[in-house]
Amino acid sequence: MKTWFITGGTPGGFGLTYADAALERGDNVVLTARRPKLLDDWSARHGERVLVLPLDVTDADQIRDAVRTAEDRFGGIDVLVNNAGRGWYGSVEGTAEADVRRSFELNFFSVTELLRAVLPGMRARRGGWIVNMSSVAGLRGVPGFGYYSAAKFAVEGLTEALREEVAPFGIKVLAVEPGAFRTHAYTAFADDSVSETVDAYAPFVESVREAMIGQDGRQPGDPERGVRAVLEAMDQEKPPRRIVLGAAGYDAVHEQLEGMIEELRAHEDASRGADFPPGQ
Repeated sequence: MKTWFITGGTPGGFGLTYADAALERGDNVVLTARRPKLLDDWSARHGERVLVLPLDVTDADQIRDAVRTAEDRFGGIDVLVNNAGRGWYGSVEGTAEADVRRSFELNFFSVTELLRAVLPGMRARRGGWIVNMSSVAGLRGVPGFGYYSAAKFAVEGLTEALREEVAPFGIKVLAVEPGAFRTHAYTAFADDSVSETVDAYAPFVESVREAMIGQDGRQPGDPERGVRAVLEAMDQEKPPRRIVLGAAGYDAVHEQLEGMIEELRAHEDASRGADFPPGQ
């Protein structure tokens, strides 16, 4: 029996879907949320196998307290799912500075704080899993979501380095990159995520908002199937380093990587020519 620690437990999102999947496996679940009262009915159905904790993942003290409480209750954390996050849309030039910093606090720095809190226990037990929920936007920059993409790119780089650093301790690390999934996140995007300060971008930003509203409830991605794919990847004898979720997401990432390889090869001579000549 493993213990999962999952952030971002808002109903209708990936967090609760991960929690249900873990419970189906017979594992224990610690699920955190900023509004834990919304999970009262869900928690009551699962009794002692579930612990719901209030957590603002941008508060380092709350993170440490929550991890300590989880470890005291279940004896340790075997799987950390860094799922909490949110996007703000707007132009790169015109997004308010406060929202840029809020985006990175929520989408990147919270991940680093949770890792620092959970990894000591995993290292001591010589094993564990870290699942970092990134995004297709962390592999391919999305116009209108420049700072969200930037934060997810940062998560990707962090995950790459972390994977190698913790491997000697028996800890495995997976980056998950969903495309468009039918979760509550789209409603949050469309409601109040805009902070545009430059009028010149207003028509573009409004088109982004309208596209989000138009897609809400019709996204092709199924969270349950997505989580099932992640768990199947984790169960493999040689797990992948990352998994892209959703057909459209796969196509977008494939196109991005193919384009990068093509461009890299086209400029190979320039790249290699930047070194000192051999022997110097």
